Amino acid sequence: MKGMGNMQGMMKQMQKMQKQMAVAQEELGEKRLEGAAGGGMVKVIVSGDKQVVEVIVDPSVVDPEDVEMLQDLIVIATNDAMAKAEELTNSTMGQFTKGLNLPGMF
Repeated sequence: MKGMGNMQGMMKQMQKMQKQMAVAQEELGEKRLEGAAGGGMVKVIVSGDKQVVEVIVDPSVVDPEDVEMLQDLIVIATNDAMAKAEELTNSTMGQFTKGLNLPGMF
C-alpha cells in the first residue's frame, strides 16, 4: 500500500510543522515592539502576540485642559505598536503557509 506511506510521511511533516508553529508563537509572545506618537512623548509597548505591556507618557504632555490630545496620542501610539506586531506576526508565521492558499491563516 504505497499511498499509506505517503500519508504517514505527510502526517509526520504536519506534526513537525505544528511544533515549529508553537515555538514561533511562543517566541512572538516574548518580543516587544514600540509604537510612538507626539515625537516620542507617548510610547506604547506591545508583545509580539499583541498584548499591551506598557504605556509610557512624558509628564510634559499631560495637560488637564487638553485630555483629548493625550487620548489621541495614546490611540496613535497603540495603533502604531499593533501594526508592528501584526507585521512581525505575518512575517514570522507566514513562513509556515508559504505556497499554500489558506484563507484566514496569518
